[in-house]
Amino acid sequence: MSIAPSSAAHPAFRQLPHRHRRIGFGFAVCVAALALAGCQSRGGPGDITGSIGRSQPAQPRTAADWQAERESWGKRYDTDPKDRNAAFYYARALRAMDQHAQALAVLQNAVLIHQDDRELLGAYGRSLADNGRLREADEVLSRAHSPERPDWRILSAQGTVADQLGEHERAQQLYQAALKLAPSEPTVMSNLGLSLALSRHLPDAERVLREAAAQPAADARVRQNLVLVLGLQGRFGEAETVARQDQSPAEAAAAIAYLKRSVSQQNSWDLLKGKAKPQPGAKPPLAQGAGSAATQSQG
Repeated sequence: MSIAPSSAAHPAFRQLPHRHRRIGFGFAVCVAALALAGCQSRGGPGDITGSIGRSQPAQPRTAADWQAERESWGKRYDTDPKDRNAAFYYARALRAMDQHAQALAVLQNAVLIHQDDRELLGAYGRSLADNGRLREADEVLSRAHSPERPDWRILSAQGTVADQLGEHERAQQLYQAALKLAPSEPTVMSNLGLSLALSRHLPDAERVLREAAAQPAADARVRQNLVLVLGLQGRFGEAETVARQDQSPAEAAAAIAYLKRSVSQQNSWDLLKGKAKPQPGAKPPLAQGAGSAATQSQG
C-alpha cells in the first residue's frame, strides 16, 4: 500500500535491497502504487511486514548481498530441488531481487514436497501476492498459521493482501490482531497507517504512523509512509522535514515535489482506492531504482 502495499512496509514503501537503493525516489513509486498497497510493508526480503517470514538481519542487505545469496542457494537448489532450505532461501533471494515469477515457481514446487511446512506456505502465499494472484494468496496465507499458533508476520501479510483487494476494514482487523501478538511493531503499525489512509482516515493514519516512526526499530520505510500521509493532507513542509531524515536535501525536495504534483491531480483519491491502477511495469518520472514497501518486512 503505498501511495503508490503489506508493514514499512504494506507493500508501499520499502527499503534498500535492490529496489530501494535510493529512498529518495521511493515516493514516486509509492504514489503510483498506493492503490496496489505497494508501499506497505511487505517486508520484502526481511519479511517483517509481509515478506517471506524469517528474522530480519540487523543491517539492511545490499543488492550485492542478495546477489551472492541467490547464487549460493541457487547452486544448492540446482543440486537438489527437494532440499527444503535451499528452496526457501533461494526463493527469498529471488524475491529480494524482484524475480517474482521465478521465486513463485521455486516455492510452488517446495510446498508440494513439504506440505506441512507452515513457513514455506507463508512464503508461497506472499509470493503469490507478489505475482498479483491475490485471492490465491489470501487463501494460502490463511492456512499458513492456526488460531492456536498465530503468527503476526502472516497476519500482517494477510492484511496487505486484503488491502490490495480493497478490503480495508478486514485488513485493519488483521493488523490489530498482529499488534496483539507484537505490540508496537513498527512494520505492522506502518501497514495499519497506510490502510487507514486508503480508507481516507488521514488523521488516524498520521497518528498511527507517527507512533510507528517513534519506535526504536522503525526504519526509513515507516518514515516514508508518514511523509506520504502528511503530503496527502497538504502539509508538504512537515513532509519534507521528515523526508530529510533519510535523504539529502536535494533528494527530499525532489521527492516532495513529485508527491505534491501527484496529490494535486484530480484522480489522487481514485488512485488510492484502486480505481486508477498504474500499468504493469510503468514507473513515474522520478522512480529510478527505488521500490516498494515496506519492509519490509514487512507483506
